[in-house]
Amino acid sequence: MPDRELKEQLSTLREQLELNSHLSTDERENLQELISNIERQLVAEPLEGAIQDPSIADGVNLAVERFELDHPGIAGTLRNIVVTLGNIGI
Repeated sequence: MPDRELKEQLSTLREQLELNSHLSTDERENLQELISNIERQLVAEPLEGAIQDPSIADGVNLAVERFELDHPGIAGTLRNIVVTLGNIGI
């Protein structure tokens, strides 16, 4: 269940990337790398009951701080991802 929720949140984040023309190239690359890292973890080990890499959650938290002021919608989605990762135990 949490992995499905996380996939939905990543999909929402991708949509926001496509729709937000105010993001710099660096910001886009940062978010795409973050999405890729999370997806690699999903493929490598199903989230439920697996030992996960806590640096993923740290990366998402840093992204929240980075986007909080200029892109609150993206920051909100990232916060949801942080909560889901926390619920999974990451």
